[in-house]
Amino acid sequence: MTFRFRRSAIALAIAVSMVGATRAQEPEAELTVQAINTYVGKSIEKFNLENPGRKVRFRLVSFQSILESLPVQLASGRGPDISMVADWGGLARYYLDLRPYVDNAYFEREFPRILSMLREDGKGAAINGMSGALTLNGAYVNVTLFRQAGVEMPKAGATWDDWAKATREVAKRTKVPIAMEMDRSAHRFASIAISYGAQLIDDDGNFVADEGLKAAMRKFVEWHRDGTMPMDLWGAVGGATHRDNFQDFMNAKVVFYFGGSWQLERMNQQVGDLFDWVVVDAPCGPSSCTLMPGGGAMVAFKHTKNPKLAAEVLSFLSRDDVMRESLSRGANIPAATSLVKSGVEYNNVSERVKEALAVYRRQVPDVPERAYRFQGWRFQRAALNSITTRISQVLNNELDVEKAAAFIKKDVDLAMLAVRQ
Repeated sequence: MTFRFRRSAIALAIAVSMVGATRAQEPEAELTVQAINTYVGKSIEKFNLENPGRKVRFRLVSFQSILESLPVQLASGRGPDISMVADWGGLARYYLDLRPYVDNAYFEREFPRILSMLREDGKGAAINGMSGALTLNGAYVNVTLFRQAGVEMPKAGATWDDWAKATREVAKRTKVPIAMEMDRSAHRFASIAISYGAQLIDDDGNFVADEGLKAAMRKFVEWHRDGTMPMDLWGAVGGATHRDNFQDFMNAKVVFYFGGSWQLERMNQQVGDLFDWVVVDAPCGPSSCTLMPGGGAMVAFKHTKNPKLAAEVLSFLSRDDVMRESLSRGANIPAATSLVKSGVEYNNVSERVKEALAVYRRQVPDVPERAYRFQGWRFQRAALNSITTRISQVLNNELDVEKAAAFIKKDVDLAMLAVRQ
């Protein structure tokens, strides 16, 4: 018994030592990359295959984590080496400048507006990251309802008022409860505001509550008062709470829904052929026909212990073939200059979604500079929260538009002061 026990113990010890040796031989991850979608993960897998001497680990995280946990990690000098970021300008002080390690001319040519949004206060010449994909706000229209109502759909170049008039008539004839609906999001509202002439921020980086913003607010309130838009969304929900209304559009309860390109995956999977729908060109205001840009950029951080490898990964993600492959995995709008011009071949979406992506893509060059500037502004979130809250107060007769605009300006100025002190 004693001999058997010793023999077993020796065998166990050898096995343990072999496992330990195997683990010791496994290369440790040199970098950690995190993002909210699997497309990036697939690209990191490809990087590791093409670079067998490297070990880059991918971590799938939630959007909430990117928005709330990442800033806390960065403030304490921790966090991943590379991450997707949604608060483009707000975290700029933590970004690694890639200029010593990457092809500067290539990045400047392919991502000029992306780079501008990633720079602190939008100034300087730093190359802080990239984004292969862009999101845009956008309008979805139930074509089946227009057909049933016998109403002609407004054409490209139609105004917000044109769409309001047409959708009211469709809703009336088809007994659909909602003519127009917009996500409860000031980011969506910003498309209207800029279309009506709002500057939002000036050249010195201060918030502007100008006549363009007030005109857009008045028009938005008017649509709620006359029944074009439902009061039980922007008016009934308090504070800055975000709510999207995709469900209403999916259930054919609304004629015109203003959401964004990120809904295309759901349109593809959940709506399918239940009814005919299209994405239409941006409705126009007196100043422009504007869609707000958004999405996530990929950046490296100053605390990384391997900046050269971090730059190699971001250069890899910026490669033409890698971007095309990543974009083609879903309903993604290209951000790189060359891909916006040439387009991308999509293999996993319906023909209707491909048509919608084409509508979005052709509008990318028309997004005005002020929209990109606002998207990359480090205090954008404070402005968005205040705009949503104050518009709701106007709808509930707690404020008029003039006072609401003044309060938005005050709210944002206080938020800026708190950060800069």
